[in-house]
Formats: sequence, C-alpha cells, structure tokens
Amino acid sequence: MKIAVLPGDGIGPEIVAQAVKVLDVLKSDGAKIEMESAPIGGAGYDAAGDPLPEATLKLARTADAVLLGAVGGPQYDALDRPLRPERGLLRIRKELNLFANLRPALLYPELASASSLKPEVVSGLDLMIVRELTGDVYFGQPRGIEIRNGERVGFNTMLYSESEVRRVAHVAFGIAMKRGKRLCSVEKANVLECSELWKEVMIEVSKDYPEVALSHMYVDNAAMQLIRAPKQFDTMVTGNIFGDILSDAASMLSGSIGMLPSASLDENNKGMYEPIHGSAPDISGKNLANPLATILSVAMMYRYTFADLATADRIESAVKKVIAQGLRTGDIWTEGTQKVSCSEMGDAVVKAL
Repeated sequence: MKIAVLPGDGIGPEIVAQAVKVLDVLKSDGAKIEMESAPIGGAGYDAAGDPLPEATLKLARTADAVLLGAVGGPQYDALDRPLRPERGLLRIRKELNLFANLRPALLYPELASASSLKPEVVSGLDLMIVRELTGDVYFGQPRGIEIRNGERVGFNTMLYSESEVRRVAHVAFGIAMKRGKRLCSVEKANVLECSELWKEVMIEVSKDYPEVALSHMYVDNAAMQLIRAPKQFDTMVTGNIFGDILSDAASMLSGSIGMLPSASLDENNKGMYEPIHGSAPDISGKNLANPLATILSVAMMYRYTFADLATADRIESAVKKVIAQGLRTGDIWTEGTQKVSCSEMGDAVVKAL
C-alpha cells in the first residue's frame, strides 16, 4: 500500500508527523506500507513555484491513498490567485476526481462539555456529512473579476450536471444504508435552479434505495437545525459550498474542529485523507495542534480505501482510549483534564495502539 504523504503548511507537518507515527506502528506490526512525501500548497510554491508541483501530482496519481495535512498561510496572500496554496488543494481534488467527501461528526462522551452546545442537546451525536467535492460554484465557469460600467464586478457560476449529482447521490445512499438508513438532502431549491436539479436527481436515485428514508431541507434551515437539534440527522448529502460550511459548523458540535477527519474518494474508493481544519498559522511550530483528526483520517483510509475494517477500528479505539484517559490538547482541554502537546498526544495514541 503506497501512501503519498503531503504535510503542507502551518501545522500540517506537525499533525501529519503524528499520523505517520501511527502508520509506523502498523508497519512494524507487519502492514505492507510504503510512504513517500512531497510538498503541496505554500510548501509546493516555495519548492517549485506551484502549489501543486507536477512531481507531487504524479506521486498522488501513483499512490493508493493520499494523506494530507493542511495548506495556506498569510505569507501567500499576496500571490496571484492561481499560485495561492488553496488552488493546489482544489486542483488535486479535481485531478484525482475525488468527488465524494465524507465528513463524520462524532461526539465522544468525555468531550460533551467541550461542545459549543449543551450536553443534553448534543450528547450521542453521530453524523455523517457527504459533500460533493469537484463541482458547484468552486469550479463552475465562467468566473473572474472584470470591469463593468466602470466598476469591478466579481462573478462565479454555480453549476451541476445530472451525472455529478447522481454519482454523489449513490455514495450517500450507500453510506446511509450502512448507518441509520436516513438521508437528508440539503439544497436551496426554492431559489436556485441548480438546486432544483439536485433535488430531482436525489428523488430519482432514491428509488434504487427503498430502505433509505430520504428527506429534503433548505440549507439555511439545515444550518439552524444543526444547532437546534443535531441528533435528528444521521446522514446528510449536499453540494460543495453548502457542505463546506455545514461541516465546519458540525465540527463545533463535536468539541473542536481538531477532532474531525475526512475522506475524499473517487469512483474506485481511492482517497485523499485529511483533517477538515486549516493550517492554523497562529499556532504553527508551537507543538500545540490537535493531531487526532489527522490520526482518525488514517482510520478512514483503512476503512474506505484499504477495506481493512479491523485496523480502522483499532486506530479509532486507540483514540477513544486516550480521550478516556483524560488527555487533551488545548482546543479540547477543560478543567480536570490533562493538557498535552501535539507530539505527546501522538505518542499517547501510539502507546494505546
């Protein structure tokens, strides 16, 4: 199993290093793992003048899975838009055809007090958000900034084809079948034609999954309901921009954005695995970041790409164990628990393994 390791920027190298410790344990236990690192994002620009260097893309194409840290930093904000770190992230998703993004939001019982919501509202949360990742307004053409009637105008195109919606619908229904058999499709069909098509296709695909109860919700209501009564949801499916926003909101229900892993899959379940948080330049290099989302992303790698459920369960159990022991990085620390550094948390997971 060849894994492309792309640490990226900011806290990316710190958190990825802890995930690599976990992979090293599995390797020492006999797992046939080969890892190779390459730069992406700002690191890619620094190394090769490109946020997605050709060598990095070639490595990602030949690997069985990709482990990504995070990209971005204020030092790159003045670059031309095509050279900014985030463009490398968008491009690798598109180049690898990673159209289905899986973002679980699970609240560990011990972290209920770290959630932004009251424990009685959020305790027991177990939610999966399926986000379409290679279409929508992030990729639609035309786009740009131009002069019209003597002033600057920015424009983007929200665009989905029927086939794009259909393929992510099948992924979402398949996941719902393995969970609570409830799927909520989130769109804005009351004002967007793009969302009208989305809703129509979801209803059509639902006929292939008669066991799954399909519901529909406008995105503004979904945002409110995530805060009001998040446990009403089991599996959600939505477009790229709505999923970007809703999954970040859901991250705070689980106590910290530092707890949420993600998987981005192609049609053959080859995937790129990364925490959903950013590069956090304010704490970069301080050994403060929470590596658990990145380690849990490795568990997702084993679950979805390598189809090794036992190893995925083993990694997740190790994370549960260190949380139960009261170890906390600063983002999830509360009175009465033990604050540890990024590397100490990684070492604790390795010990639990």
